[in-house]
Amino acid sequence: MPAAAVAAPMISSVQKLVLYETRARYFLVGSNPAETKYRVLKIDRTEPKDLVIIDDKHVYTQQEVRELLGRLDLGNRTKIGQKGSSGLSRAVSAFGVVGFVRFLEGYYIVLITKRRKMADIGGHAIYKIEDTNMIYIPNDSARVSHPDEARYLRIFQNVDLSSNFYFSYSYDLSHSLQYNLTILRMPLETLKTETNQSRQESFDIFEDEGLSTQGGTGVFGICSKPYEKYVWNGNLLEAVKNTVHRDWLLYIIHGFCGQSKLLIYGRPVYVTLIARRSSKFAGTRFLKRGANCEGDVANEVETEQILYDASVMSFSAGSYSSYVQVRGSVPLYWSQDISTMMPKPPITLDQADPFAYVAALHFDQMLQRFGSPIIILNLVKEREKRKHERILSEELVAAVTYLNQFLPPEHAIIYIPWDMAKYTKSKLCNVLDRLNVIAESVVKKTGFFVNRPDFYCSILRPDEKWNELGGYVVSTGRLQTGVLRTNCVDCLDRTNTAQFMVGKCALAYQLYSLGLIDKPNLQFDTDAVRLFEELYEDHGDTLSLQYGGSQLVHRVKTYRKIAPWTQHSKDIMQTLSRYYSNAFSDADRQDSINLFLGVFKPTEGKPHLWELPTDFYLHHKNTLSLSQSRRSYTYWWTTGVLKHLPLPFDEVPCAENRRKLTVKKFHKYEEEIDIHSEFFRPFELNSFDETFCLAMTNSTRDFMPKNVGIDPSPFTVRKPDETGKSVLGNKSNREEAVLQRKTAASAPPPPSEEAVSSSSEDDSGTDKEDEGAVSQRSTPVKVTDTGDNAKITENVVQSTKDVYGVNLADVPSEEDLAIYARFVQLGQSQHKQDKSSQQFCSKHHLNRVINLIPISSFSQDNIYEVQPPRVDRKSIEIFHGHIQAGRGSMQPLGKDDFLMYREYIRNRYL
Repeated sequence: MPAAAVAAPMISSVQKLVLYETRARYFLVGSNPAETKYRVLKIDRTEPKDLVIIDDKHVYTQQEVRELLGRLDLGNRTKIGQKGSSGLSRAVSAFGVVGFVRFLEGYYIVLITKRRKMADIGGHAIYKIEDTNMIYIPNDSARVSHPDEARYLRIFQNVDLSSNFYFSYSYDLSHSLQYNLTILRMPLETLKTETNQSRQESFDIFEDEGLSTQGGTGVFGICSKPYEKYVWNGNLLEAVKNTVHRDWLLYIIHGFCGQSKLLIYGRPVYVTLIARRSSKFAGTRFLKRGANCEGDVANEVETEQILYDASVMSFSAGSYSSYVQVRGSVPLYWSQDISTMMPKPPITLDQADPFAYVAALHFDQMLQRFGSPIIILNLVKEREKRKHERILSEELVAAVTYLNQFLPPEHAIIYIPWDMAKYTKSKLCNVLDRLNVIAESVVKKTGFFVNRPDFYCSILRPDEKWNELGGYVVSTGRLQTGVLRTNCVDCLDRTNTAQFMVGKCALAYQLYSLGLIDKPNLQFDTDAVRLFEELYEDHGDTLSLQYGGSQLVHRVKTYRKIAPWTQHSKDIMQTLSRYYSNAFSDADRQDSINLFLGVFKPTEGKPHLWELPTDFYLHHKNTLSLSQSRRSYTYWWTTGVLKHLPLPFDEVPCAENRRKLTVKKFHKYEEEIDIHSEFFRPFELNSFDETFCLAMTNSTRDFMPKNVGIDPSPFTVRKPDETGKSVLGNKSNREEAVLQRKTAASAPPPPSEEAVSSSSEDDSGTDKEDEGAVSQRSTPVKVTDTGDNAKITENVVQSTKDVYGVNLADVPSEEDLAIYARFVQLGQSQHKQDKSSQQFCSKHHLNRVINLIPISSFSQDNIYEVQPPRVDRKSIEIFHGHIQAGRGSMQPLGKDDFLMYREYIRNRYL
């Protein structure tokens, strides 16, 4: 097998921006966090409708930028005596460029002015956009006014960029962790080839200068092309992506990102949930159903749960695991007419598709990205008095049956129908038990991703479930092959609960693969599952607000039948909120999304966006022009996909995929690939109060019972009265808001660059104010009725006698005070001796002082001087080995190590 190269993700060197303006130009100056490298963009303001941007691709030092700005200021100054003596003024500071957009007048630039850290994956920070600034580029003299410009601007700004949009400077959020780590393990020969090609195409002729003299100290920096389906500002960057350096291009995703810390006896394990909403065929609930002519479905969201040991911050040396699943509307031509003002409008099949053409396009995309098997979990109703949801099931079964007859049997699409609503109404059936059975079978078929081989203990003591696990096993770990695709009608409530159960099952396997639990099983009512459940509920609420206009109506507690009676009234309010949003505000939201994503582009002389009777023709391109080529009805997959199954085609190291990578060689400690400097920021002054890892949700602080003597393991089943938080899950009042989780979504931002603002997970303005009033750094306090105060005090506030074994409130006895006084006198005498010995040497003075004889293992020991003990060579070697392991240089195990470990296993278990 070819040797793997030393590779690392490339870190953008444009993370701080300042926009300067003159009368004729905008100058956008971007720098790295240390402010040692700068890039400059020149934007012309004299063109009324064209975007003229010049990027010289040169890297400036701080001194060079100061001189450049000074010359610009001096050259643009007006004559003495006129107004405005300054020629160059500072307009705004920012953290990134969202893109450039034009309606009917000139171009606007959209800048990120506030950000908040949401998650951390191996030292790579993920930020949420908190605020943006939209600046018109042409100056007043060049501006050509249009009466409809202001209306388009209002529609565009209806897409709230401060609501669940995320970006990262060094981690590709549009791809899965499996993809991002797979490209880092490409063979050395492949990376050398790509480096030579990129050097020929590069603008910077000095980019590899000096590397040949360094020998083996070079590191390959890799940057991949983003997956366009999950990028939401691709249209805004279209005008500049071929003219500016890649560091200026900041790709954002829309969906959800949350992270919590699972402490296992002090060992930090980060649980991260990332949801990527598709930008293709995007829209609101009743206005976007089914699929378009290109196979993109409505409400398509890719959810990835990432688990890693945070004690080692390195993609090469750390332990990382992930599991991906997908939700999306049924891939057929269907819709619902909302003009009837019915709570459940009738489902209509718009076009006949006997050859499953649209479904074939959709599943072809999934085979390329995820491999096989594709598993469909269909949760729509099977038995109805009036045929409603069953229409979709019958058509979907026919489409899957047709497509499967052309696929090899081992790669066939697996279809699992399960009427979840019917089982929920039954008193004899437990919905979650049945879902758990389905989840086990699904995870065993797809497997999951982990970047380390199986532990030796798993080989010695194999688990039955572990041996049946699917996926693709490689020398460096395991790969997930295939994916679960869950759908109901809306893909909201039922789908979120089903995905949670599958994620819970996968989480057990992930913990087991990292050696954190001894069996791949997790029980409800443990701290770990509670933490994971709250992440998933936050995830479900956010996605439901984006697509349906309200939070989840039915939650995991609803299906467990432990939800309180107050939850029913809240469910009714959420249903009404969803109905109101769908009936009155969804049309405006759909127009905003169409304008933001570039589905509709304003053109002079053509109908305006608000004049269109429907947007059907915008999303179905085949209605405007006939396709020149028609895909085969039998060989419906892309060429080359079938040959590499079950592996996903996108992760195969072929020539087509290598063209999507940018590879460049760096010095070992250059900032572009140094994740240590990117994470710890040694050039900045930080405080513990602003540290992200201390502010995020913590299983010990937020979920573990506060009583002394409780088992601190997060895998111990708790009783309802032992939990560290309320089990009611009601977020509607102020008391419950204090109890709710402080996820990474509510972590306090550093005051220097970020401001806290409410995200769209919240249900109402009152909730936003209440949650904002709660201190984010404080441990949640349990709010109870007055009658329970005494009981709470007994359980939480322990006496010092019980905790320390002595009552500190008692007054010390006279004997103890006398001993303490003598101790103080001895210390003062020793102090006097040390000071007076420098001035007095008389024998008479020394006789008056008590001579103290140190009794210690140290050669010199007093309150002023300590000489550390000597450490033998073997201890030093062990410590150096520990340091090298943290840096990724693992020492190979010798024969003695294996014999010692085998003897330990034999004595411990056999």
